[in-house]
Amino acid sequence: MFNVTVLRLKDIVKYIVCIFVLVLLIFSITGYFSGTKENTKQVTQKVENVTNQLSSHSLLSCLDATLPVVASINHSEEKGKEKLSENDILKSMLETQISSIEEIQHMEIAEETKNTEEEQNIELAETDVTTEVVTNNPITENYNTQYGKVKIRNQTEYELTQDMLTPDITIENKNIMIFHTHSCESYTSSELYPYTPTGNFRTTDLNFTVTRVGTELTNQLQQYGYNVIHDTSYHDYPSYNGSYTSSLKTVEGLLQTNPSDIIIDLHRDAIGSRSDYAPTVKIGEEIAAQIMFVIGTNAGGLWHPNWNQNLKFAVKVQEKAEELYPGLFKPIMLTTSRYNQHTGKYANIIEVGATGNTLEQCLTSMKYLAKIMDEIMK
Repeated sequence: MFNVTVLRLKDIVKYIVCIFVLVLLIFSITGYFSGTKENTKQVTQKVENVTNQLSSHSLLSCLDATLPVVASINHSEEKGKEKLSENDILKSMLETQISSIEEIQHMEIAEETKNTEEEQNIELAETDVTTEVVTNNPITENYNTQYGKVKIRNQTEYELTQDMLTPDITIENKNIMIFHTHSCESYTSSELYPYTPTGNFRTTDLNFTVTRVGTELTNQLQQYGYNVIHDTSYHDYPSYNGSYTSSLKTVEGLLQTNPSDIIIDLHRDAIGSRSDYAPTVKIGEEIAAQIMFVIGTNAGGLWHPNWNQNLKFAVKVQEKAEELYPGLFKPIMLTTSRYNQHTGKYANIIEVGATGNTLEQCLTSMKYLAKIMDEIMK
């Protein structure tokens, strides 16, 4: 009831002010153009008439006529108490308005607290669970080099020696940067995450793309105490061509204020023409999308002096993954392209799932990837 009254009181005050402004405006215009005392007297008389009419009715009278609830209160007050003054009414309205504002503030604080609690209650990955690859109609693994249990598909002419593959690296700068050269890459729509594609397994709604997967990885890593910068800029929209040029500018800009050694360009695999291809692994009772490292080199002629460091990082991560969750990773792909990986000591592309996977499967994968990364950086 009080909230409605406040709104109508504002309307009344607004109308009164408008009348005064209108009268004064007429007075000013008439006085300016007439230049005669007679006209000025006439206008002045009109102003006095309007003022007298308004004065003849108190604010409470206006409220009584417009707001039945106020009239009812006043009449009831006359029976046992002195009628409320205008100041009392205004004071009551003001107190009610302040109370409403305080209630909204409390609701906002409660919502922020709820969101914080949800972030704090993010489920972390467990270890000592059974893991097996459960991909339907899988594509045969293709690799030609192996380091322990880590498989590598070497597409370059470089001969990878044991020294080049031994992950004898120490990660000192543990800041992590995550971005997406192909921000709009999406997955198979599901009941939990339904969406309307705006392209071939692509959408500009980043809540349903690999960008959302990056948010999940960010949240998971932050639970382990890491400083993570997640950039959600579009790099393949409105134009897909030039995506890597666009994302390079983003990374170089972020590095100026956020020095990071670990730089992850998170993608979705687009292997072949099979839209139903969904590389999956069962970890405990959960179904997760398989993951794959893509490591670039300088074999294509572009300057890239630290590609071997990048490869060692991928081997280190995947070696731990084979220990904790064997089968979560597909063979590392070593390519002739650079893919902007010259920007960091441990820069890489991580492809999460493929077109046939659902978003929830890819979100699940990030829980286990974060656990693996924490294990190698302790």
